[in-house]
Amino acid sequence: MERYVWSRLNKQQVGAYAEYFVKMEFTMFGSQVYSTEVDDRGVDFVARHDCGPFLEVQVKSLRDFGYVFLPKRKFILSDALHVALGLLFEGKSPDFYLIPSRVWDTPTALFASRDYGNGLKSEPEWGLNVSKKNMSLLEPYRFEGTIKKLCARAATAG
Repeated sequence: MERYVWSRLNKQQVGAYAEYFVKMEFTMFGSQVYSTEVDDRGVDFVARHDCGPFLEVQVKSLRDFGYVFLPKRKFILSDALHVALGLLFEGKSPDFYLIPSRVWDTPTALFASRDYGNGLKSEPEWGLNVSKKNMSLLEPYRFEGTIKKLCARAATAG
């Protein structure tokens, strides 16, 4: 059976895969991982490296280029809050990114801020415009590089 055929998985399976993968990556880098009982606050789990600060993590995934959003009422920007983004392109191993929520303090082509109004039904949201054009903007947030920086920061703080 061929590996990385993401189209075989339904949306729930893709989300679960991404969340478990990110939890295991945090664990592999020496963090303790604590699952939330209910994801009603925009946090899928909490992680902590050594005696460093707790990190709140929301996991999102895409199987192709596209847009991912986080409701502003749940995803409140803070130094502790991060998005783990999994890109699961057909036939390829997954690419994961770990993005501090503070990047949305200064929206860009990749990191969008949308405040709908004028009678529109959509609520205000933070967004990720994942496109071929924006991939270079996403590159600095590759999971391994970001988590190494976080672990180093925790080690110097502790």
